[in-house]
Amino acid sequence: MNAKTLSSAAFAALIASTAGAQNYPAKPVRVIIPFPPAGAADIVGRHAANGLSEAFGVQFVVDNKAGAGGAIGGELAARAAPDGYTLLMASSSTMSINPHLSARQPYDPLTSFVPIILVGYAPNVVAVHPSVPVHSIKELIALAKAKPEALSFGSNGTGTLSHLTGELFMQRAGVRILHVPYKGASGAVIDVLAGQVTMLFAAYPSIAVQERAGKLRALAVTSAKRMQLAPQLPTVAEAALPGFESNQWWGFYGPAGMPAAMVTRLNTELNKVLRSDELRKRYAAEGAEAGGGTPAELAIYLKNDYERWGRVVKAAGIKPE
Repeated sequence: MNAKTLSSAAFAALIASTAGAQNYPAKPVRVIIPFPPAGAADIVGRHAANGLSEAFGVQFVVDNKAGAGGAIGGELAARAAPDGYTLLMASSSTMSINPHLSARQPYDPLTSFVPIILVGYAPNVVAVHPSVPVHSIKELIALAKAKPEALSFGSNGTGTLSHLTGELFMQRAGVRILHVPYKGASGAVIDVLAGQVTMLFAAYPSIAVQERAGKLRALAVTSAKRMQLAPQLPTVAEAALPGFESNQWWGFYGPAGMPAAMVTRLNTELNKVLRSDELRKRYAAEGAEAGGGTPAELAIYLKNDYERWGRVVKAAGIKPE
């Protein structure tokens, strides 16, 4: 085959790809959510998928494929045909954290997928039992330095975002706080309410009622900017540790090789969906902020988050299983 023939073939492929994107989607699209129904990832993902269904007039069908911390659904999406009809509602767990904790990760989060858009994110809240004599992050750090390992923090379990947020906090602040892992958020909240554990890093909806009742004292949020649901709370970054950031986040991805024109179409419509007041209110009820932006911005966001948690896992000595 000569150069002219190759050029003609490439041009024909480009025309076919563009035409396919213009007609996309022509049938229902499968949206894999690698977590069980009714959780934050499922709720956030379904709202976005419903918005796409309305925008395109074609069903974006949610398919929950839970297991292995999101790896089962992630692998299914990575192995799917890159034709735009299988998407992944990925999270920080599937893309940034678990790859550092699993010795046999079935996909590479940086190369196995094409980023489409950051759908949303939810920070943790730093909260203490009211008996703890601190009212700010600076006071908390000072107390922790004065009494090494006298304080304790509860998490949703070893290797979860709440655990790693605590490790990041200790590494940045130069303090030692005893980690107490639980099997989910409820156990940690119960023991902090009882005063058996000093503090916790938790999603705001899981402690909001207790915080408003004065049974817990929220000090700050872990996102880069203040949270819509609790704008009175400063960020950890502005309160004491510049550059500190920890979010549970969710993003849409396609299998590697998915046509760029399809990615652009999805990104354009999802940006519109994520700007709607109705969706933002629904996300806020889950303690989440709506995302948006370009595929390139999501790629940078993932790279930074992936590298952040890789450093934290290594410094904390957490071994892959």
